[in-house]
Amino acid sequence: MPLAAGATPEFLPEIAALVVGGAVVAYVGLRLGIVPIVAFLFTGVVIGPNALGLVSDLEVVNAAAEVGVLLLLFTIGLEFSLDRLKELRRPLFLGGGLQVFLATFVTFGVLLAAGVDPNVALFSGLLVSLSSTAIVLKLLADRGEVAAPHGRLSVSVLLFQDLAVVAMVLLVPVLGESGGSPLDVVSALGIAVAIIAAVLVFARRLLPPVLERVARTCSPELFLLTIVAICIGTAYGTSLAGVSVSLGAFLAGLVVSESRYSSQALGEILPLQIIFSATFFVSIGMLLDLGFLVDNLLMVLGAVLALFAVKLLTAGAAILALRERIGVALATGLTLAQVGEFSFVLATAGALEGLTPAGLGADGTQGFIAATVLLMAATPALSALGVRLGERMAPEPDVSVLAGRSEPVAGAPVADGIAGHVVIAGYGEWARGITRVLRDHDVPLVVTTLSPEGATDAHELGVPVLLGDPARIMTLNEAGIARARVVIVPDDGAERAAQVVGVVRALDADIDVIVRARYAEDEGPLLAAGATHVVTEELAASSLLLTKLFKAFGRELGDALMEAKEVAQYHGRPAPPRAVRGTSHGAVDTEAPIDVVLGEAACEHIGPTASVVPGSAGCEECLRLGDSWVHLRVCLTCGHVGCCDSSPNRHARVHFEREGHEVMRSVEPGESWVYCFADDRTLLERSDDVATRTT
Repeated sequence: MPLAAGATPEFLPEIAALVVGGAVVAYVGLRLGIVPIVAFLFTGVVIGPNALGLVSDLEVVNAAAEVGVLLLLFTIGLEFSLDRLKELRRPLFLGGGLQVFLATFVTFGVLLAAGVDPNVALFSGLLVSLSSTAIVLKLLADRGEVAAPHGRLSVSVLLFQDLAVVAMVLLVPVLGESGGSPLDVVSALGIAVAIIAAVLVFARRLLPPVLERVARTCSPELFLLTIVAICIGTAYGTSLAGVSVSLGAFLAGLVVSESRYSSQALGEILPLQIIFSATFFVSIGMLLDLGFLVDNLLMVLGAVLALFAVKLLTAGAAILALRERIGVALATGLTLAQVGEFSFVLATAGALEGLTPAGLGADGTQGFIAATVLLMAATPALSALGVRLGERMAPEPDVSVLAGRSEPVAGAPVADGIAGHVVIAGYGEWARGITRVLRDHDVPLVVTTLSPEGATDAHELGVPVLLGDPARIMTLNEAGIARARVVIVPDDGAERAAQVVGVVRALDADIDVIVRARYAEDEGPLLAAGATHVVTEELAASSLLLTKLFKAFGRELGDALMEAKEVAQYHGRPAPPRAVRGTSHGAVDTEAPIDVVLGEAACEHIGPTASVVPGSAGCEECLRLGDSWVHLRVCLTCGHVGCCDSSPNRHARVHFEREGHEVMRSVEPGESWVYCFADDRTLLERSDDVATRTT
């Protein structure tokens, strides 16, 4: 039911407390050197029902948290390709399998000796065996340690644990009150394997052409929506077949990871995953009862020490079994010495079956939650300690062996091993020429592009290429921006280039950023966005023209650039051609006026009616450049014809930014809508009245 004007939705105060509290605590945590995920845990503790009580209704929070779990597993699947599985098969299956087995049965043996029921003891061992994928991967990525020995081994163990969760969830009903038999587990696993195989076969045949078609639209919004649909849809489909939604989300990510759009998908979905995963960790923090912690502090600290000892020893032993050095085993063990987020998922499933940690009921659950939250909070410090101790115990590296190493590091980004290079953001016509020149002069470079065709062309040239959005932090990090010397944005329009520059500058305040722009008036906004140098076609052409002209008179031009800016002020753009030349696109009739009737739906930037004659038969800028376009729009102020935002240069929007003409109309066959750039609103033209919708 719609809310009355000024009415506040019932859930809004709690959502506001969650988001604002998370942002504030995360900021304070960052200033104190605390990992954001740990800050989110503390946020949940502070605003939860057991402390300030700012959030008491957990239904909305839990729903968002469940979405966070799905997106988290989807991103894990994106990074877990079959090729990577092959590269990591020994540490993954031997190291990960041994760690889970040792942690489970050491806990099982200790609790069994203490008189705990065998089923409960085994369930508790499963809880203890898991580590935090989210926290550990975040730490390794932030410190650049994913490809380090302890990072590679930690990732392998974590991936096995994530796979093992599927079997653990199937095992819980057998251990619980609903009963069951080993045959039930085998049967359930058989069904799960069949469903996995069916999903993989079906999705691998269906998804590549679907993603190819979506990517060719060059619409980030459509691509993101498609990726989320794949994730949620696959998860829902597997749940209908009786398999967990978490497994479905993981399978969806695994299938997408096999396509060449995996980096783009990860970059697009990562912001969503961060938001919902943050909600998940806040919800975990809300489970902690501070009163219980204070009243049972000694018991909780004892549980923390016991869990820490089990995780450190079993993970270290598993790594030593791989014949790794003791320093690497110690660093890996300390990195994995916490209980993971999926233990809470497993604990929730166990509670429905009457299973609790160590069979202690509500006290056991609260004690387990308290110990887990404290260990998660200590993980950054423990991991850093492990790295330092591992380095002290490591022998001096053999430089000759390192120099001759040719085997790629598992999980390494495209730019791994490249330093002092150029990152080329986008791969249009200017980028193609620049890439060839840099390659011919042996200048190291990495190309990032959203265009599948561009990525293919760059790959055929033999240069490193990353299929992803250069305006995404994830893409730039994979392109090795932290080690790069220059970033160049050679083909984008001014608005898009400013977005890329802003993200680059947020990651590196000192790196040189060079941007090519078309018009002199674009220089100021791009410099304000953080560009180091802006090369504009108008100024460059005017400067060269004046220099040649003065040289013909035997005179020197003092400041060619300043004089070129003077010329640019009076630079009249040529009249647009009246016909389409060299293009197969349909032409706009330049003789017949276009009459627009908006009625009451007209915005403040245009009246209820308008009439305009198109100034050209095609996109005016594309015609000058000899380019093709996608979808034509006509300016209702001056009749300028430009191409839409799906075109490479978005000339309709460029015209709005340059001239300030806010309203344009589609001139595509069968379309009659009008769009206002200033209001970001589409007006639907009708013969009698117009309905309005927000885009």
